[in-house]
Amino acid sequence: MSTTDSESGPVRQEDPCRTRQVLDIVGDKWSLLVVRNLSQGPRRFTELKRAIDGISQRMLTVTLRGLERDGILTRTVHNVMPPHVSYELTPMGKTLRQATAPLLEWSIMHLGDIDSARARYDARPGTSTA
Repeated sequence: MSTTDSESGPVRQEDPCRTRQVLDIVGDKWSLLVVRNLSQGPRRFTELKRAIDGISQRMLTVTLRGLERDGILTRTVHNVMPPHVSYELTPMGKTLRQATAPLLEWSIMHLGDIDSARARYDARPGTSTA
């Protein structure tokens, strides 16, 4: 089944549950940060761990496995001494980076505004962040 989107032409109507699965990738902060870091080229696990503030080793491993499973990145084992593994965006992963770059740039640009808004909200009587 398809409908027409006034800006981009025909749009296929897919199962909303399947679409939600894809949006779970895009909505996951760790996945977006991994994709952002891999946009600069292949990276080793330790490079990604250092570059992504606050991610645990376990969460990075889980995130990388999920992105590899979904075809967003590839994992390559290099037969050198000592052996090492690198991760790189697939062509589909590169399109995800292009699609999410404006969102990541917006969040960086508005960090201070969000901090200020939160401080104002938290200072109001009767508000709680808990």
